[in-house]
Amino acid sequence: MPAISVSDLSVAYDRKRVLSNIFLEIEEGHRYGILGPNGSGKSTLLKAILGLIEDYTGSVEVLGQDVQKVRRQVVYVPQRSEIDFTFPATVRDVVLMGRYPHKKVFQRLNAEDHRLADAALEELDIADLQNRQIGELSGGQQQRTFLARAMAQQADILMLDEPFVGVDIPTEEKIIAVLRKLSKAGKTLLVVHHDLQAVPEYFDHVI
Repeated sequence: MPAISVSDLSVAYDRKRVLSNIFLEIEEGHRYGILGPNGSGKSTLLKAILGLIEDYTGSVEVLGQDVQKVRRQVVYVPQRSEIDFTFPATVRDVVLMGRYPHKKVFQRLNAEDHRLADAALEELDIADLQNRQIGELSGGQQQRTFLARAMAQQADILMLDEPFVGVDIPTEEKIIAVLRKLSKAGKTLLVVHHDLQAVPEYFDHVI
């Protein structure tokens, strides 16, 4: 069973077709790069798979089911431009948000949740920043924070929209090292990317 199956997917905004007749089968445990010029529908494809777009035709299955039934197993890191960095949250607050999908309403975070957050902070080398407000961070530090949140969720499928934009070289190297580690552990990754030179090194397959 593929991790993600897309059949005859088409999406339009204001009667303008953005995606047309997309067929995809995404295998588990691989890193997929989603490539294309601005406006080609890369982010729209991710959002359609995530069920964030209602007006589409075709079918999408995630882990063999409707994405709403496996929501905890899928994590999305949007473009930094879509995130409100004025929100009064610390780095640790943001990373712990990755544990909320596993909680019932009003259920508190426990020691295991905090342990997973600590591990993600250490993995991304931002443990020393955990009490900083996210708006005070550099672009690279912010991207590390949201990848740490994704790791803390322990999802099977990770979707990242332009994670390397606006980050420094050490952050880019750290992110790709983490993505390689996740795919070796059997996680499936879809990553919107723009640097064609890095594609053969960063991804197993391209869309």
